[in-house]
Amino acid sequence: MDIRFCCPCHFGLESVLKFELGRLGVSDISVSDGKINFTGDEAVIAAANFRLATAERVLIELGSFEAKTFEQLFQGVKAIPLERYIGKLDAFPVKGHCLDSKLHSVPDCQKIIKKAAVDRLGAKYGIVRFEETGSLHQLQFVIRKDTCTLWLDTTGAGLHKRGYRRNSNDAPIKETLAAGIIDLARVRKDTQLVDPMCGSGTFLIEGAYKAANIAPGLMRHFTAESWDIVPRPVWKQEKEKALSEVIRDGSFTASGFDIDPEAVSLTVENAKKAGVIAQVSAEKRDISRFEHRDGTVTVCNPPYGERMLELREAEALYKKMGEVLHPSKDRPCLIITPHEEFEKFFGRKADKKRKLYNGMIKCDLYMYFK
Repeated sequence: MDIRFCCPCHFGLESVLKFELGRLGVSDISVSDGKINFTGDEAVIAAANFRLATAERVLIELGSFEAKTFEQLFQGVKAIPLERYIGKLDAFPVKGHCLDSKLHSVPDCQKIIKKAAVDRLGAKYGIVRFEETGSLHQLQFVIRKDTCTLWLDTTGAGLHKRGYRRNSNDAPIKETLAAGIIDLARVRKDTQLVDPMCGSGTFLIEGAYKAANIAPGLMRHFTAESWDIVPRPVWKQEKEKALSEVIRDGSFTASGFDIDPEAVSLTVENAKKAGVIAQVSAEKRDISRFEHRDGTVTVCNPPYGERMLELREAEALYKKMGEVLHPSKDRPCLIITPHEEFEKFFGRKADKKRKLYNGMIKCDLYMYFK
């Protein structure tokens, strides 16, 4: 059965996610800002949730239609074959948002969509009252510029929640964003990765996952695991396939440093939870004592002036980084920061820049590789 999917991602990582999806063998891929649509079968629900490192979640696109009035919204939802996915005992709550549309009340839209879904499913199953005691089928909608799109969430908790980072220090970078930056850094099975301000170790762990081809979703569960549409053997088969493709003969190492001893402890703890402690190490060290060796790839998310340090302290830190890192072809550096004058304090123009968002913060990824 062909299913149309949508995977949201961080703005700026669309090309990375498209490459990931290409490896899954899906078809009819289309790219737009912050999301990618594609077509696949039921097995893709399991494979995508297990394997995608930069997607935020895996959504089934149920339909899209004009909705300038509540009547159009009701009839548009009612026309969608929801029974294809939702059983008569299943729970189907509704959430979403409206933007630049005549319909702008989210609670009212939720009620209309829910009523339309109840009418549609009630007619199909011959029931009036739904117990909703079965598996969760979360309906998500967006009404933008008077067009409503309705999705079904297969993931549950966002895909950035890998299962290894139960704790974090101040202002951690999201796992999915870190994975995208690691991909842009061209981390391979023999890379020597370094993060001189490792925080909770996210870059190091995502680097280890990338180097060993470890599917990031192997340690967690997904909402669709309890759905009838995806037989349990499919989940087992996809998990076993992902495990069989783990690279076990690589020479990858990841070294983290941080001035905060708690961050060092947290990095070690998270690496243990992630199952990559054999490849990851961390120690307390100030950036001024950092030794940048040839053959290493440096990736870091230095403190932002508006959140952890006074702006002048952050700028002094960027200057110190420029004095000790000395990026070159043999020791490339990728640094993400929202500071628009980072290059001035670092002392060198980046060879390439890419706009990214860390949460709601607009950033630039400064890439030095020459």
